[in-house]
Amino acid sequence: MDLWTALVIYAPLLLLPTFFTALAIAVHKLGLIDAWLFNLSEEEKKKNGGELVAAVLKKHGVKFVFTLVGGHISPILVGCEKLGIRVVDTRHEVTTVFAADAVARLSGVIGVAAVTAGPGVTNTVTAVKNAQMAQIPVLLMGGAAPTLLQGRGSLQDIDQLSLFKPLCKYNASVRKVRDIVPTLKQAIAVAQSGTPGPVFVELPMDILYSYSLVAREFLKEIPRPTFIQRIFQWYIRTRVNAVFSRGFDLQDVSPLPVVQPMASISDVAAAADLLREAKKPLILMGSQALLPPQPADKIRKALESLGVPCFLAGMSRGLLGKDSPLHIRQRRKDALKEADVVILAGTVCDFRLNYGRALSKKSKVIAVNRDYEQLTKNSPSQWKATLTVEGDAGSFLVLLAEALSGYECPGDWTKMLKDRDMEKEEANREKALQPCKQYLNPLKLLYCVEDVMSSDSVIVVDGGDFVGSAAYILRPRDPLCWLDPGAFGTLGVGGGFALGAKLCRPDSEVWIIYGDGSLGYSVAEYDTFARHKLPVISVVGNDAAWTQILREQLPILGSDVACTLVHCDYQTVADGYGGTGFLLQEGDDEDIRRVLKSAISAAEKGKPALVNALIGKTDFREGSISM
Repeated sequence: MDLWTALVIYAPLLLLPTFFTALAIAVHKLGLIDAWLFNLSEEEKKKNGGELVAAVLKKHGVKFVFTLVGGHISPILVGCEKLGIRVVDTRHEVTTVFAADAVARLSGVIGVAAVTAGPGVTNTVTAVKNAQMAQIPVLLMGGAAPTLLQGRGSLQDIDQLSLFKPLCKYNASVRKVRDIVPTLKQAIAVAQSGTPGPVFVELPMDILYSYSLVAREFLKEIPRPTFIQRIFQWYIRTRVNAVFSRGFDLQDVSPLPVVQPMASISDVAAAADLLREAKKPLILMGSQALLPPQPADKIRKALESLGVPCFLAGMSRGLLGKDSPLHIRQRRKDALKEADVVILAGTVCDFRLNYGRALSKKSKVIAVNRDYEQLTKNSPSQWKATLTVEGDAGSFLVLLAEALSGYECPGDWTKMLKDRDMEKEEANREKALQPCKQYLNPLKLLYCVEDVMSSDSVIVVDGGDFVGSAAYILRPRDPLCWLDPGAFGTLGVGGGFALGAKLCRPDSEVWIIYGDGSLGYSVAEYDTFARHKLPVISVVGNDAAWTQILREQLPILGSDVACTLVHCDYQTVADGYGGTGFLLQEGDDEDIRRVLKSAISAAEKGKPALVNALIGKTDFREGSISM
């Protein structure tokens, strides 16, 4: 047999595997098997994917979904409404994610936002990045163009997954109705496992709407179709049927297991040995220590059992109550230089600890963090841990307290820190008494706010210079009563954080401490507060400037360009959005308290209140620039 004859006989056989592979790919791409299995009942043809989304959320304990409505996502919102999940609509998409963030922090249940495709999704990016850096589990659901029209110039059709790939722990686009349930379950489990963070699930329109509606839109009859039109109709029908095939078969919507890293017994024992030998121990608590699974009260009892003085930052503020003898608030830099053992419980050696240089080289450092990268950030170049523990910081402290039952921290060390604390507090109060050239002393204003706040108040902070001062003055009363953006330093969180906080704590006062610059980001949410009957109270430190920047830019660079604002009538803006506004520009302590109490009274009557407080300049925060 010559070569050509052999090729003619055997070549087709050699090509058979390639042919069948190509055929299998085509069958899969076209969804031919799914289309062949399509067998929806008339009742199922009227159901929609939004109902499946709502069922998953309900089973996962979700009580609120935040949104700015859009046609791409309407079935989700209506489905949630039918199952008793409260749908809260805002005036900007970024607020939906900030509100979901706050709910996750305060409730321990994943926060959920749903926004429409394209610009609706892109408007959330800053809030999603903030949740990533703050390690908060948030589920963002984004609408999208129908799968059949993606890439063909459909309205608001962009590559949304690429946008969130660097921001989210999990990204998915649901391509078939039957994949809604497992995709959402997986996304929620990933968001809450390990180091928590945001996740993004894209839900195209044809996945969310009913078969009847989608078929009506895509499977229109063409009179006397050409051969090409018949082929195209067959293709469209196959694709639509494949999308819905087995879509409403019964599925388990129960949550998947959440996996959280825990410290080993040997790590806890090693830490206990270090602490027993310490003469000057110190604990630095970060936000991460307040994440589930440990209840805040259990962590508080562990700290009280250990008796070690603590600095509390981020969400851990308020963990020890308002006036705990263990809570040290001032002169952290000095305390760190003197401590012989330091426990970094969810605290990161980033700019907030001068990249680790704030720690003494002589100190023995026990670093505890869920995230290995944060656990070792800037180490060993700037600092070095004696013991690194990759695990949940709150659980670690509970186990450490159990291992050190009967342990007593040296009292003279705690007393010295507390005495020094009180000296600094007195100095701050002295500064509050100094008059400004014009308007109110911001420290005096903040001390008055501190005096009138209720014992269950939740404090939301959104700003720069004024909020930096508030961090020294205001004292959260209980655990999880202080909400700040975290390491990203994001402006604009106020409206969303307060929205989520008031829904989680409807009987508590919710105070927003705004700078006048940051207020501009979310003042429109006063409409949201009014419509949804959520009477929050805000105090705006109005100094007509971006003062945190101005404070350094002017002396260093000799110009105030782009740093100045004007004393806007923000109280009138609040009135226009359905709230109640108050102007405060002068007066003694009693005058200030009177206006603040009027704001509280308005909130008690169901009206969101805003106090526009004109404040003067002080030198309290000079030298506060961060690099």
